[in-house]
Amino acid sequence: MVTSFHVPRLVIAAPSSGSGKTTVATGLMAAFSERGLAVSPHKAGPDYIDPGYHALATGRPGRNLDAFMCGPELVAPLFAHAAAGCDLAVVEGVMGLYDGAAGRGELASTAQVAKLLRAPVVLVVDASSQSRSVAALVHGFASFDPQVRLGGVILNKVGSDRHEVMLREALEEAGMPVLGVLRRAPQVATPSRHLGLVPVAERRADAVAAVAALAEQVRQGCDLDALMALARTAPPLPCEAWDAERALAGTRGSAPNPGPQTPDGLDVPGARPVVAVAGGPAFTFSYAEHAELLTAAGADVVTFDPLRDEALPAGTAGLVIGGGFPEVYAPELSANEPLRAAVARFAEAGGPVAAECAGLLYLARSLDGKPMCGVLDADARMSERLTLGYREAVAVSDSALAANGTRLRGHEFHRTVIEPGAGASPAWGFTHPERRVEGFVQQGVHASYLHTHWAAEPSVALRFVAAAAARP
Repeated sequence: MVTSFHVPRLVIAAPSSGSGKTTVATGLMAAFSERGLAVSPHKAGPDYIDPGYHALATGRPGRNLDAFMCGPELVAPLFAHAAAGCDLAVVEGVMGLYDGAAGRGELASTAQVAKLLRAPVVLVVDASSQSRSVAALVHGFASFDPQVRLGGVILNKVGSDRHEVMLREALEEAGMPVLGVLRRAPQVATPSRHLGLVPVAERRADAVAAVAALAEQVRQGCDLDALMALARTAPPLPCEAWDAERALAGTRGSAPNPGPQTPDGLDVPGARPVVAVAGGPAFTFSYAEHAELLTAAGADVVTFDPLRDEALPAGTAGLVIGGGFPEVYAPELSANEPLRAAVARFAEAGGPVAAECAGLLYLARSLDGKPMCGVLDADARMSERLTLGYREAVAVSDSALAANGTRLRGHEFHRTVIEPGAGASPAWGFTHPERRVEGFVQQGVHASYLHTHWAAEPSVALRFVAAAAARP
């Protein structure tokens, strides 16, 4: 059944990375939220860090829209799921407007997301080193794909009143509305390190101040009324909102939420199993839909902090350790010996563990020479090389997370290496862009560098909760 969903919306894009998309998008989210609007925050692509700032600006979970990992067909339903009941949705783009998955045309680009959402685009232009040429730049982006509706420009890093006048005159000649002008303001810059911005969880007070400053900058420099008017020109979306229970029902071919099941689909009697999910400053990378799918599959999701908690949550029957920055907190994680021992005991007893990237490093024998959980016979260390990109993968070993042959798309994003890179039973075989095996499957553990989005394959959540429920 196809229904119609309507919410005012904007896509914030740029000609290239570093133009100020995050500054503008986060500032807009905060400024509109301060007006009393319910703002739904979104990020195109797989990035985990920017959505943390979006959540701080709006008070709602930051949601990713990734056409590569989830497929183009899920972009609008996932958007509608998150934006239901909101007054406005703001989508921050990824890289340059037309940049997408390497060698795949527009796939996973901001332009594709904008078209799938039928949303007007606001182009953020770094104007610091140009004047009249800005008109040629904007004209090129506006005319490159007629299906992308460029509704206006926000000029960033403008140097002076005279500079602003020259830019406005050029864009007026090109017939492109200027919806905002932001001056250089280093005092609201957010700190970065080897994988991008420092996550909100690591600098909460400073992040709150930075978001407030961004909101003030946007209020002073942008025409919020004109931006809202542009957002209201977005037409209804012919889609039904994604729903975790309905997604699982489609996976198992039965009524939603029949209770925990075994991987073979058999009902498991008894209470809802507790699935413990790592959080805190060292493990900040997660997609909100994962917890929703685990809950819909019959689990009670409980968050714990490996930096501070010395025991797993009471009754833990499944353990999810996602991405983050364990390399930054290696000494503190190592010093928490009681929790490391508890994780090792849980894994050795066959408990189901799903570990991605940071979780993989935490399960290793050591990280930069600091003892970790020792679940895996492998050692990890920081590297000079950044590993970044989309991957197509197939499960090559049966595990608590995925049956052999399960196909998923994901991404890698790390500046560490683990040796060896795969165990006797690897987790994934990559089929694109290169062919190799990666990760570890042993007993109930599935550990890998690959970040995945479970909305693309809800059976993994169902299978994992079933494995947790089946524990004695």
